[in-house]
Amino acid sequence: MKPPERIVVDARRLAGMRERLKRRELIEEDYALLEGMLETWQYFCSAVERKTLTITRLQRMLFGPSTEKTEKLLNQARRNKSPPDGAAAKGKAKGHGRHGVDSYWGAKRVRVMHQSLKVGDRCGLCGKGTLYELKPPSRVVVFRAEAPIQATVYELQRLRCSACGAVSTAELPEEAGTEKYHASAGSMVALLKYGNGFPFYRLGQLQKSVGIPFPPAIQWELVKQKAEVLLPVWEELLREAAQGEVLHNDDTYVTILQLLKDRSYAPEHTDGEQPADAAKRSGMFTTAIVSSTEKRRPIALFHSGIKHAGENTAELLRRRGADRDAPILMCDALSRNVPKAFPVILANCLAHGRRYFVDLLEAFPAECEYVLDILRDVYLHDKRTKQLGLSAEERLAYHQSHSKALMDELHAWLNNQFGQKKVEPNSSLGEAISYMLRHWKALTQFLRVPGAPLDNTACERTLKRAILNRKNSLFYKTCNGAQVGDILMSVIYTCILSKINPFEYLTETEKHAGEVAENPQAWLPWNYQNEIHPEKAPQAKTLRA
Repeated sequence: MKPPERIVVDARRLAGMRERLKRRELIEEDYALLEGMLETWQYFCSAVERKTLTITRLQRMLFGPSTEKTEKLLNQARRNKSPPDGAAAKGKAKGHGRHGVDSYWGAKRVRVMHQSLKVGDRCGLCGKGTLYELKPPSRVVVFRAEAPIQATVYELQRLRCSACGAVSTAELPEEAGTEKYHASAGSMVALLKYGNGFPFYRLGQLQKSVGIPFPPAIQWELVKQKAEVLLPVWEELLREAAQGEVLHNDDTYVTILQLLKDRSYAPEHTDGEQPADAAKRSGMFTTAIVSSTEKRRPIALFHSGIKHAGENTAELLRRRGADRDAPILMCDALSRNVPKAFPVILANCLAHGRRYFVDLLEAFPAECEYVLDILRDVYLHDKRTKQLGLSAEERLAYHQSHSKALMDELHAWLNNQFGQKKVEPNSSLGEAISYMLRHWKALTQFLRVPGAPLDNTACERTLKRAILNRKNSLFYKTCNGAQVGDILMSVIYTCILSKINPFEYLTETEKHAGEVAENPQAWLPWNYQNEIHPEKAPQAKTLRA
């Protein structure tokens, strides 16, 4: 629709027209002005409809995010609709809102014995039975706060001879160690900064306010040292991730000040070479790649620079074994997310297509409810496959049996909207339908390919680590600083995905830096406990669920 001509109207002219309107004595100029105002209003309404997605996102920014769950989006009557296969509706979990005492796996444990009784004593109440110990014991959790980085000042006694003046100083106790900064200090800084988005300067302010100064410059030196120790592990994670059956990738923007001056610069350990058109590129990105298989642990990787997700994925696939089949690549529909030089089975994110209809629910309630209802049932089927613990082949058979008919029905409905001219292709609803039809094959790979996921949620959730760090720290100063962040974020989030204690892992790898360099495979997050405690069970220590 062509924008209307701009009309300049002052307050006096509007007031005059309002008075003439009351007296029903409008003149020719008033009719022209009213016609222009109506054209402007019509254009505004049309623009709002076309830009509904943008306005909805603006509303989320102003008023907070809203849920995208179908049960919350639709009205109460549709919310009570029975899910497929007679599955019970999801209710509030028992004990929701609090953590059981078993979840405090990192807390210090103190065993308290009864002050006046012991096992085997005669019962003081009945006088007949004997006392025995109940398992588990009664447990009480007490919280105390400390600074993230603790310091101990050892005051060494000095003795001086009154005759010769010689001074004898007490030796440091063994528990003081030989290093000023214990390996755990760098682990805590890395976990706060790259695991939870806590900037160096903010931690420095916190430490100073509690009387234990820990300046940002020291924090940086510690995390840089940590990244150097973990570099062989990171390289091994790249090799392992390249063998994955399913790869997820996505991008978010990042700012690296050094690249603002020289876009051809690359740190020493960056994968491959910079693109030929590096100097012409204006964007900088952090790519997240999540690799998984049925048998291997999930691996999360981060790469920051001017390369897109597809280029970083191509560099990863250079490490893939020649005997392995093409992996499934789950991403959104941007062409830059697909590697050009390596074959992949392309799968697109169904949640992206669904989101278009979520944003248009108020404008087109009947049409969007129809689409959301079908996709809800498909997601319930996928949830059921996870609850049953089905293999990739069994999951595919389940979806073909339960979800294929639903998706075929949706595909026919989408085509009919255009075929029967019920929807204008250039409208916002038409664009949502066109997106689904244009990428239908990639959106429905889960109906044809074993192991193909429905959406890219795993990668989007991973990418939030980089987004959190960016929101708090704003930028990286150098490419080397960005690579330190990539290594530590990759290791920390890989630990979290595998339910490995990241703080303990970062500390132990620094303590055994020489062994890590010699055999990084043995020091991957799920293997390192075997090196520390070979006498124990072969499985790595995991966090409690």
